[in-house]
Amino acid sequence: MRRHASRVLIALCALATATAAGSAPTVAPVGPPTSTGKGGAAATVERLATEAAIATLRKGGNAVDAAVTAAGVLGVTEPFSCGVGGGGFMVVYEAGHQGDRSHVFTIDGREKAPAAMTPSSFMENGTPLAFNDARYSGLSVGVPGTVRTWTEALRKFGTITLAQALAPGTRIARNGFEVDATFNDQINQNLDYFNDVPATAALYLDPDGTPLDIGSTFRNPDLAKTYDLLSKGGADAFYSGPLAGAIVDASTHPQVAANANHTFRPGVMTTADLAAYTAPERAPTHVSYRGLDVFSMGPPSSGGSTVGEALNILEGYPLSTFTREHALHLYLEASRYAFADRGAYLGDPDFVKVPLRGLLSKQFAATRRNLITDTAAPGAVPPGDPLPFDGSSSLRSQASVTETRAGTTTHITTSDKAGDVVSYTFTIESTGGSALLVPGYGFLLNNELTDFNFDSTTHPNRVEGGKRPRSSMAPTIVLRDGKPFLALGSPGGSTIITTVLQILVDRLDLGLTLPQAIADPRVSQRNGATSSPEAAFLQTPEAAALTARGHRFGAAAEIGAATGIEFLKGNRVLVAAEPVRRGGGSALVVKPTD
Repeated sequence: MRRHASRVLIALCALATATAAGSAPTVAPVGPPTSTGKGGAAATVERLATEAAIATLRKGGNAVDAAVTAAGVLGVTEPFSCGVGGGGFMVVYEAGHQGDRSHVFTIDGREKAPAAMTPSSFMENGTPLAFNDARYSGLSVGVPGTVRTWTEALRKFGTITLAQALAPGTRIARNGFEVDATFNDQINQNLDYFNDVPATAALYLDPDGTPLDIGSTFRNPDLAKTYDLLSKGGADAFYSGPLAGAIVDASTHPQVAANANHTFRPGVMTTADLAAYTAPERAPTHVSYRGLDVFSMGPPSSGGSTVGEALNILEGYPLSTFTREHALHLYLEASRYAFADRGAYLGDPDFVKVPLRGLLSKQFAATRRNLITDTAAPGAVPPGDPLPFDGSSSLRSQASVTETRAGTTTHITTSDKAGDVVSYTFTIESTGGSALLVPGYGFLLNNELTDFNFDSTTHPNRVEGGKRPRSSMAPTIVLRDGKPFLALGSPGGSTIITTVLQILVDRLDLGLTLPQAIADPRVSQRNGATSSPEAAFLQTPEAAALTARGHRFGAAAEIGAATGIEFLKGNRVLVAAEPVRRGGGSALVVKPTD
């Protein structure tokens, strides 16, 4: 799958007309949320992105080509969740890989703190800023990693150019698409801040100051211009030159309206920070679970380690023989203990010692499993000590802190006819990011630096210049006998971890199909006094039974919007997306057989 001298060339004109012709605005049909077939597959939260990925596969592109193509479209149609102003993590399975390494590779496109950031950057008079004061500011903007991720993925694993991958997104940005209820609602969530920033308001608000109307046509010619720049100049056009200068200006000198009712604090990013950015290839996390090999993203993401630790804890129970309520109790408690360890030890491995081997060891999992009883822990539990299982000296870290914030983010899952697979999660952090649009270039900047423990100067995840904040993204690929069996991931901030974990337990232990596991009502325990439920979960009989075990539930809210692929016999795949959450996703195959 790595690019060789001969390329599979996909004509720009063919890609540009894959989903619509001419200059008319595009109307995106919803769904289908599930498809079965051959020749490759794609699933995203949005039909236009999925169709663009399938068009790439049909023209001979591979899974990485399809993923980058879909990501380019989502940067246009899901701008409050992702885009070139943010970052993410890509996990790649390369079929037929030759060499002494695993078939699974990961690219770390996480944003980085500017070099001038310090542990006290989010503090004033010794007191940490309130979250929204930190978020809606230039201080929260990390050096974006998305463009470098795309170019590195295509260089190492792809077969097409960045220009070819961005062609569908460029066309949609220029010609427009129909605003749906989700797009309108996400603007409304940020209305009180978007209307403070003239560039943002001009793009996303009607002249009367209200969110763009459902059914109206949204065009973003400035983003089309940005994609044109990237198509011609590659990553260099983003990380240097006029565009880099505009990113720095937008974050260090936030332009706000004279009547703004919020203060947008300036950031400290420089063009040197952008020029120095890299998206390195890192080793994936790996655990075995009931004979399967589960690969995911390692530090600076906590997704792979926390899902892996929880699976190791759960492997000690014959979950398939238990009632669903009993299995869910153990799932919640395993998540609680794994989150305690996540909160204590996870950070950027370039800055802190992360005892990853210990956290993912079966022996450490046994010590955590021994603490689980038939009733729920009454609240947050302290972290364990993985260091003796890591080949290091014992060390007790800080107690973990429950995380309740949920970002939006988005997830793409793709495969191709050769058996290559991509699981890719990318984001601008909170819905709407920092609310700062780069004037003239049409994209929002992230608020990723609020993922640091910015209220601490000693935590492993404290703010430091050049450091990547801890993430929860958990793009996951599961192998059976060395071949792909499942690929999945989800948005949702820290609930990403529990969403991926619950889907795996539902599919691997509790007998649900992949579509059923993705649609299943969710509940998330992140080492707190209460678990976060969806409204539908509270209506289940398991919720009442879990309450009797001492579990308490907080306010109901939607959790995640997952996508996944299951690999069937006869080179067939079952691809699935959310049927309802975030308006419903889209899952398509190149050659349908159902």
